[in-house]
Amino acid sequence: MDKLIIRKMENKDLQEVLKIYKEGIETGMATFQTEVPSEQVWDEGHHSTLRFVAEDHNRVAGWIGISPVSTRAVYSGVGEISVYISSIHKGKGIASELFKVLIEESEKAGFWTLQSSIFAINTSSIQLHKKMGFRIVGTREKIAQLHGKWHDTVIMEKRNNLL
Repeated sequence: MDKLIIRKMENKDLQEVLKIYKEGIETGMATFQTEVPSEQVWDEGHHSTLRFVAEDHNRVAGWIGISPVSTRAVYSGVGEISVYISSIHKGKGIASELFKVLIEESEKAGFWTLQSSIFAINTSSIQLHKKMGFRIVGTREKIAQLHGKWHDTVIMEKRNNLL
């Protein structure tokens, strides 16, 4: 992992980012989406500058980004986190490195709350979020179905250190 670089995501990264997102979809515990969105739809759904990739030997190993939780101005500093690591790079601390950069940069950009909605069965993601300073604020029981099965999600948030 000596070649790991965390950098801002660029348009050229979108194909690999979506490939990693597809791996997440296929786990059945990362998202309720069942199809990979187009590059344009993905791009429009994420903050234009608060998106980062981890690059290992010139390949995208993982990514993190923020999506707005609302179009209302009062929620402009609240962002929903997405973090995905390629299957061959899981367990190497890459997500933690991505989180560190995103948290720092989001605070500089005026975000006061970061939140995540995580499948309750995705205990590794819940543990990762706890490690990064997130706390559980609630559980949404049977919030949605994936492939005909109801799932609970755990809502986690991290408040800006300046609050």
